[in-house]
Amino acid sequence: MEENRQDVNEFIIEGRNAVIEAFRSGRSIDRVYILDGCQDGPVSTIKREAKKQDTVIKYVTKERLDQMSETGRHQGVIASVAAYTYAEVEDMLALAEKRGEPPFLFLLDNIEDPHNLGAIIRTANLAGAHGVIIPKNRAVGLTATVARTSAGALNYTPVARVTNLSRTIRELKEQGIWFVCADMDGTPMYDLNLTGPMGLVIGNEGEGVSRLVKESCDMVASIPMKGDIDSLNASVAAGVLAYEIVRQRIGK
Repeated sequence: MEENRQDVNEFIIEGRNAVIEAFRSGRSIDRVYILDGCQDGPVSTIKREAKKQDTVIKYVTKERLDQMSETGRHQGVIASVAAYTYAEVEDMLALAEKRGEPPFLFLLDNIEDPHNLGAIIRTANLAGAHGVIIPKNRAVGLTATVARTSAGALNYTPVARVTNLSRTIRELKEQGIWFVCADMDGTPMYDLNLTGPMGLVIGNEGEGVSRLVKESCDMVASIPMKGDIDSLNASVAAGVLAYEIVRQRIGK
């Protein structure tokens, strides 16, 4: 889901030189919008800097750039800057160790709605999680809307972006963390042992957890539902499962 115009303009950098300098200064850039077909020297430099930092590149029309631009002088390039600085996964494990707690992480598989992401970060903070991991591609980043919806939780809960969620899960498994993903066809969450080092995986609003990510998980949990519709909003599902993990952690 694209950010709306107001949200994009709160954290954008326009113009070729400005975007190049933003990359070189180490700013956290979510993605770069480049005029489709533009291939001159400065744009090639921007593409090279973006690839160095594994930043998403979107090729768009002039009309799209004009719509995003506040200055009218975008020169075919606009960068979307993260509202907050991203953390590293190692920071989350260090936080768990500092607190003397088994790691508790949220992993979000292609969440596209910034309101859902913000709400999940807020829930992660309140549930005592040590961090939230999101993918770099096909997912919303830390936009202004996410920051507002998190109600301040972004100041306390680290968020990391990774290139490959399945690979990250495999690497964290080697450090003793177990992973449970939400899926309506899974085992009822009350029948699972969700204690100890745990990663909670929540899927996309429409498609759920992708096949590769689901296959990387140790457990698949379903949330009992008695109504007439068959799924919960992603942020609500995250909250329900997170607090079952919290309940089991405190032994009640």
